[in-house]
Amino acid sequence: MTLQASSDDKVYWVVVADEAIAIVYARDSLSGPLRELFSLDNEAAQMKMDQLISDSGGRSFDSHGKGRHTMTSEKADPKKTAAAAFAKRIAGRIARVMHDGSCRGFALVAAPRFLGVLRNAISVATNAEPYATVDKEVVGQDTDVIEKLLR
Repeated sequence: MTLQASSDDKVYWVVVADEAIAIVYARDSLSGPLRELFSLDNEAAQMKMDQLISDSGGRSFDSHGKGRHTMTSEKADPKKTAAAAFAKRIAGRIARVMHDGSCRGFALVAAPRFLGVLRNAISVATNAEPYATVDKEVVGQDTDVIEKLLR
């Protein structure tokens, strides 16, 4: 049996994120002041490309004939892969609080290059839609800036 949170305990989440960090804020009402709950770090986003790639793509034989070619073009971009994994981690946290009933809704404030990745991960993890979406990079800025964007 899952315990449902009382309506007094339910908060709205505001997720402010980019590929490297996500800061989750809570607010008691849609226009209430933000208070930081926790943050998540993506260590892979701070690594250099040569640290993410262990070796080159290697070589492969063609399916017919005697030709060989490199496999490097067939590899996924490691930075994009790391960003997608980080978005999935954020989406999992959102899905958990939406499922247990402790969150009334959530807003996303994310860097434009990361917002689409995050929205896709959230749509897979939960059928809930954000009540607000802002495509702006404001990670690390004061809560006043974020509150103004959500008005």
